[in-house]
Amino acid sequence: MSEQDSSVRLDKWLWAARFYKTRALAKEMINSGKVHYNGQRPKSSKNAEIGALIRLRQGFDIKEVVIVQLSGIRKSAVLASELYQETAESQVKAKANAEARRLNILHNPAPDTKPDKKQRRQLQRFRDV
Repeated sequence: MSEQDSSVRLDKWLWAARFYKTRALAKEMINSGKVHYNGQRPKSSKNAEIGALIRLRQGFDIKEVVIVQLSGIRKSAVLASELYQETAESQVKAKANAEARRLNILHNPAPDTKPDKKQRRQLQRFRDV
């Protein structure tokens, strides 16, 4: 860890850890309340600290990660994953959510083709009744 990495802004750390594509997007997520730092809504200028618990929304899941290392430089995905440790609860919830999404797709498959004109009219009549 270099001298410049001794204090890193939270939005910069989230960007470096590859949770968000841009710093602007990371800042927007923090300011809109989608990111919690040790159970509280932080400002984007908050300095990240090692050992802090971060809850953030990523896709359909809510991740909980603990900061292991600080970095303000965006590196490869392999190195970025070393900056944090996802909690066991978060991993279990993510697997359960993924399984639920998979089962829903199996029970509600998408049709292979779009309905033709006759089928659209039948669907419309069915919905109106």
